[in-house]
Amino acid sequence: MHNISHQTPPPPPCISNVTATTTASKDNTKTTLYIILATALFSLLFILSLPSTTTSSRALLTNKPDPDLFPNRPISQNETPSAPTPPSIAYFITGSAGDSARLLRLLFAAYHPRNHYLLHLDLSATQTERDRLAVTIQTVPVFRAAQNVDVIGKADYAYPRGPSSISSTLHGASILLRLASNWDWFISLKACDYPLATQDDLLHILSYLPKDINFVNHTSYIGWKESKRLKPIIVDTGFYLLEKEEIFYATQKRELPNAFRLFTGSSFKMLTRHFVDFCILGTDNLPRTLLMYFANMPYSFSNYFPTILCNSDRFKNTVINHDLQYVAFNKTFSKKPPHMKPEEFDAMVQSGAAFATQFQFNSPVLDRIDQEILKRSPGGVVPGGWCLGEGNDTCSVWGDADILRPGPGARRLEKRIVELLSDDGYQSKQCLDES
Repeated sequence: MHNISHQTPPPPPCISNVTATTTASKDNTKTTLYIILATALFSLLFILSLPSTTTSSRALLTNKPDPDLFPNRPISQNETPSAPTPPSIAYFITGSAGDSARLLRLLFAAYHPRNHYLLHLDLSATQTERDRLAVTIQTVPVFRAAQNVDVIGKADYAYPRGPSSISSTLHGASILLRLASNWDWFISLKACDYPLATQDDLLHILSYLPKDINFVNHTSYIGWKESKRLKPIIVDTGFYLLEKEEIFYATQKRELPNAFRLFTGSSFKMLTRHFVDFCILGTDNLPRTLLMYFANMPYSFSNYFPTILCNSDRFKNTVINHDLQYVAFNKTFSKKPPHMKPEEFDAMVQSGAAFATQFQFNSPVLDRIDQEILKRSPGGVVPGGWCLGEGNDTCSVWGDADILRPGPGARRLEKRIVELLSDDGYQSKQCLDES
């Protein structure tokens, strides 16, 4: 476990510390507005250019990952593999003040030695809470053995309603790119998210899929969002202030672009390593152009990645219009999904989704998921093919992390993905202009 220290803004939606909104005074001159916007944009680009440095704890970890988990297997030319090598997922898990316990529970529920995990508590949390989280992770034997869990040591504010949430996610992804070079997909989880399948289930199904498929909800139908979320101009103070401040709305609005098509979607997504490289390394100017465009737009996080994917000739044919996440709906649901309720359990499981969201702290639904789906005991990781122990200490004895033991969750997930990849469900719903 490493404690990473850099200037990273906190997580996107679902965290409770939402700030109040104010409107810029109508007598502001255009010159003042342009200066503020230019300052915010410069702050965004400056933050994204900051290097991420590691603390001394990284230097202390000189041992290699445990050979029991990652044995050196000689490759035989005559040997025919019975199954493809499992992929690896990079998880960026984010929370706010008081979310340490939730992040730990989510980490245990989504843990596998093949994956990589970066945990982030924003500046609403105290440095003591952040340090305590890092120390707690160091006490878990399998985390130390696999050396695949890291904690961000220093962060800034980011607002779910502002573009600083894009900066936070890009920072998390860029750190994971530097920490590990062998992951295939990137997933950002919030404290209110939880898995509906074991990692053995998920990795097993993904091992049979091409590694260039992005799972992203997207649509070009804007509707009411045009006037409420796409045309307004804001200043996100999460870019340049250490204190908790407000997001400011300007009185002016801007027209929609004609150089590219805007797409919107959900905040949850599963992105490929190649696409994350494309967004961060800047080999094409499209991600940077769109980053500047969204720098002063409210709720831009749900628009940024779908718009890049669907305006890129390289990636627009790699998108599946589903994010593999279950969200509860009801008749009153309009802009914010409701909290997950016990009566949603059966529909949630049968959806075939890999994750669900909007769980309250210590929700009884989480206990039922642990018991019936993940088979996880309190305070423990999810058993898998790499666990060789018995009884309550199943994962105290380790085996080869490449060995997977998929269960019923793999069959549900397989059925859902087959439906998504069918002729009716794949190309017919891919980056369509629905205006």
